[in-house]
Order: sequence, then structure tokens, then C-alpha cells
Amino acid sequence: MYPITYLTDCVGGNARARLSTRIGALFGQSPTIIALDGPDPEAFAGLTLLDCLRSTESLGGPGHPTITLLNLAPRDGHWPNGVPFCFFWYGEHLVASTFTPRALDLVRRELGITEVQVTDIAEVLAALDFDPIEAERIITTQFRSLWYLPLLARWVVDGRAVPSSLTAIPEVPDDGPIVSVIDNFGNCKFNCPPDELTLGPSVRVARRGADGSTEYVEVSRYPHLTAVPRNTAGLIPGSSGTGFAELVIRGGSAAAEFGLQVGDAPIPARQAVGAAC
Repeated sequence: MYPITYLTDCVGGNARARLSTRIGALFGQSPTIIALDGPDPEAFAGLTLLDCLRSTESLGGPGHPTITLLNLAPRDGHWPNGVPFCFFWYGEHLVASTFTPRALDLVRRELGITEVQVTDIAEVLAALDFDPIEAERIITTQFRSLWYLPLLARWVVDGRAVPSSLTAIPEVPDDGPIVSVIDNFGNCKFNCPPDELTLGPSVRVARRGADGSTEYVEVSRYPHLTAVPRNTAGLIPGSSGTGFAELVIRGGSAAAEFGLQVGDAPIPARQAVGAAC
């Protein structure tokens, strides 16, 4: 059996129940469902997907294949019924996802996943001789991440001939350093390593007050969390990405102290000499 992690913006109780039941019927076990419901779900999804794949490394021996599903599909009118779905392999680990370039940007940048297999729902269902009446329901449904995405993953895992087009992941505009994940301790995980924020011993970070005011605080760099003095802010190589930067307060919440949310850019430009975002 494949351990399944599902990152999705469909996270209400009704949606979770249906996703868990359908995936259980297809794979024999229900998934771990992770909510993409914050102020910047694409940023959160991108770093979380990267971390999921990196967590399959350094096992000390043979491991087991996994499946990661990602659904993040704003209906912006660009596609007839929402963004298409795609899939790719990272070693023996399958990812099936909406074709959302910003959510895929970190695996492109950090893992070299530059191309994915993009699918057309109608073409896939027709090629695999799906019942035409049921196929029409899946093609036109609002809840494609329930009816189609798990099927796509099942068919790819089974080695069935799923029609798809090899497509490059587009490069997205550089957001600069942004907070992509805030963990339960209030540590703020950025989307890049510390050296992309500053080459010096410290970095200026915007601290936003409850009254809407902003002041810049000089935050020192440290090699790891235990080197940061207690109740003091520090910038460290964190546990996410490939040693991505984390703004921390040892013994406190950096998010609360600096007034930060996912998607915020409290360091507006790289502060290394000659560098620019």
C-alpha cells in the first residue's frame, strides 16, 4: 500500500469525508489530508510539497514508495473547468497535482523537476474506456479533485497508459523572500536559504505593530536554534527546503512578535552587496 498525503484547499468536513472515503475505496487506505487554507495557500503548498518529497530522502536503506496529491485550483476563467491536472515522479514517489506553477516552483528550483505530464480529463477517461455517462459527470463536476485526481493517481501507479503531454513548469515571477510556512511554534519559514537574504551577520526585518506601524529590527544570524539567545530573534538555517531560512525567537513566537502571516515579505530586498530580489 502507498502512504498518501493530500494537500488541498477543499478542507471542510464534508469534503474531507468524501476525499477520505473515495481514496480509501481506490487504494485501501485513507490519506493524511493537509489544509491549504491560509492567506497564501500557493506559498504554503509549494514549501510543503518540497518538504514532503525531501522527507523521502536519507532513509538509511530501502524505503517504500509514496503518493502526494496536491489540489489548488482557483477558477480564474483561464481554463474551461479549472486548471488541468498533472503528474510526475521523484524517484519512486508519485506526485499528482493541479498544474499550478507557483505551487510547483520550489520543486522545479530545488529538485530539478522542470517538466510534468499534463492530462486532459476527457481524453484520459475516453482512452481508459470509462463509462461515457460517468465520464461526463467527472468532466463537468465542480469537485474534480475528488472524482478525477485520485483516479489519475491510481491509474498512474498501476502503470496504465494515461494520455498526457510533457510540459515545462513555467518560471514564475520572483516573489523575493516570503514567509511560506509558519509552524506551531511561530517560527517563520522562508522560501530561500539565509544567504539569499543577507551575506552579512544580520538582516533587517520589518516588525508590524497592531496599530499598523512598521519598524525595522536588526536580527542576527545564527548557525542553529540553540545558538540563539533565549527570548531573542534570530535568523537560522531551518528544517525546511534545503536549509531554508527561518526567523525564530527562542522561547517565543516570531510570527506574533513581528506580526507576520504566510505570504508576507518582511525582508523587502536581499541585503547582500550587489544582490537584488
